[in-house]
Amino acid sequence: MVGLAICFFMAGVLSLFASPLPDGLERVAEDHGFAEKAKELFSSPFPDYSLPILGGALSTSLAGLLGVSLVLLLTLLWARVLRKRK
Repeated sequence: MVGLAICFFMAGVLSLFASPLPDGLERVAEDHGFAEKAKELFSSPFPDYSLPILGGALSTSLAGLLGVSLVLLLTLLWARVLRKRK
């Protein structure tokens, strides 16, 4: 439970202090001029780690919380499936 609380804290609070600058791969793509040539295969539910319907810091924080919640839910469902197999 402590680990789960840490995950939610990191996603909800520490994400507010994340850098708005591009990450390493985005920076290399920009520096070498091939960022514009990238093709998007599918759209992300949380583009740039934010919720498109909201703006600002709240958007980033909620996207982090929703992401952690989704991973937790999928993990619990997978554990239930594996438990039923035994």
